[in-house]
Amino acid sequence: MDNSILAGIDKPSVYHAAIIIFLEFFSWGLLTSPLIKLLAETFPKYTFLINGIIQGIKGILSFFSSPLIGSLSDSVGRKPFLLLTVFCTCIPIPVMWFDALSYFVVFTLSGMFSVTYSIVFAYVADISPTEERSSSYGLVSATFAASLIISPALGTYISDKYSDDVVVFIATAISFLDVLFILVMVPESLSSELTTEISWKKADPFASLKVAAKDPKLLFMCVMVFLSYLPEAGEYSCIFLYLRQVIGLPSSQVAILVGVTGIMSVIAQTWLMSIFSNTFGIYNTVIIGMICQIIQLLLYGLSIQPKLMWIACIFAAISSITYPTLNAIISVDADKSRQGVVQGMVTGVRGLCSGLGPAYYGLIFYAYHVNIASQDVSHNQLGPHKTPNVNDTVVTVQPSLPGPPFVFSTVMVLIALLMMVRRAGKNRLVQVPL
Repeated sequence: MDNSILAGIDKPSVYHAAIIIFLEFFSWGLLTSPLIKLLAETFPKYTFLINGIIQGIKGILSFFSSPLIGSLSDSVGRKPFLLLTVFCTCIPIPVMWFDALSYFVVFTLSGMFSVTYSIVFAYVADISPTEERSSSYGLVSATFAASLIISPALGTYISDKYSDDVVVFIATAISFLDVLFILVMVPESLSSELTTEISWKKADPFASLKVAAKDPKLLFMCVMVFLSYLPEAGEYSCIFLYLRQVIGLPSSQVAILVGVTGIMSVIAQTWLMSIFSNTFGIYNTVIIGMICQIIQLLLYGLSIQPKLMWIACIFAAISSITYPTLNAIISVDADKSRQGVVQGMVTGVRGLCSGLGPAYYGLIFYAYHVNIASQDVSHNQLGPHKTPNVNDTVVTVQPSLPGPPFVFSTVMVLIALLMMVRRAGKNRLVQVPL
């Protein structure tokens, strides 16, 4: 802890954590368009299925590794594991230059260390008073949405103007900057007095689920998180590809739509959520978020009209308040001495969804034969890969059901909505400061 390399500059703050998250996800946001091209070019007949499998395995690896890395950070400190997780999460980016299959293998295996969020939240918890922790978490969460406001559009512009290789170079440079920022600027947040011995019990990824099974109230909230976040995790894993290849939006419009959704999500999570909570109550705020989630899933799943996709992004942004509001309910209901346990439970369920959601979407797309026969990419080829004909995109879809996993996911969210409506009738928790 006293090593000068770990000293950093100034005192640890929430802004250190926010910058780390912003740079990491900004670098990946730049790669939105090149990754769509690379995925569809490499796996033209099984694009959605392979995407689901890759994202699913990565998410499951993160689910199993997150508790262990978190426990080690409690013993060693946050900074070494911020370095490790950011470096390993971003290491697949330069591999895109060399070989597509190697990239997808490295990307999948990077899931073992792609848990930057959990270490960042632990960093924030170390330095934030209990009464400020909710707003600090909100700032870090909103930073993720903010990182996607301009990065996809910027990456698409650079790709069209220059080449995909230039985008990969810039993304690699930004990820390297993130590592350098942690190494030089970020101070350690965990004081030597608060370090603990490594607990293998805490490293059990199913420990949080075992805790939930013993508490009916926590089990209910765990089910709410699972039913609402699994569709969101699956949607996030394929939405760029879906809008580009099935709906047929140009890469530039996909980038702009993602940016607009990011802006509205930041507004929803930092302003709208507080207004809804103070006006309608915290349970009703969750209900509003779930209703918006159902609407946007139906719009994505039943329509291929580009104009409706813009309407869907409005509802998607509002629905982003669901997860942080559920977190607030859990925090209010739990005793102060159990905050860490219950938040760990939610993180565990969310990690499980991050693995199952993409696989679920990919399998349903494959079962309904929503596949890309060939890919229209621009003249900007990535690395040594051969570029197909620019005018030969064939997407096989069911005319009445272009996005089956989106439609099926509404059933899960509807079940969660009905359960939450019933719970809201029993709980008169009207106002909770967020």
